[in-house]
Amino acid sequence: MNGKRVAESQVVLSQMMQPEHANILGNVHGGWIMKLIDEAGAIVASRHARKPVVTVVVDSIRFCAPVHVGDLVHVRARLTQVWRTSMEVEVEVEAEALLTGERRVTSTAYLVYVALDESGRPTPVPPLELASEEERHRAAEAERRRAERLARRDAAGPSHMR
Repeated sequence: MNGKRVAESQVVLSQMMQPEHANILGNVHGGWIMKLIDEAGAIVASRHARKPVVTVVVDSIRFCAPVHVGDLVHVRARLTQVWRTSMEVEVEVEAEALLTGERRVTSTAYLVYVALDESGRPTPVPPLELASEEERHRAAEAERRRAERLARRDAAGPSHMR
């Protein structure tokens, strides 16, 4: 199986935030941002694997700043690391105030997806070709996060999925 570069699967989704996306405070609801994060991440993982994928872990989502109605939201997603059947995706959400051009990072997240075959079973994915020192650094950080995830899973024991 030939490897693929990070650039081959990365994506930027942009969407104008409307009143129907707002919570009772008048800011965009965090759940709406989470939906966009998962959509962008799944697109990246599917593009890399060229298979359907499922979200298996939302490692972290950090909300740094509110998103306002009227902001143009840019959701940037890229692979950080690939294992046998799973892939970690880093997602950054940036809000742009159209009238001033001001942009601010509002959220960051790491998610893990598993590729599925025609039977709905996990299937191998192409390796990730790391083309820069920055990509190698991101991959090393992904390995660290994976080790932490696996340690948490193992500490939870066999009943952790009940």
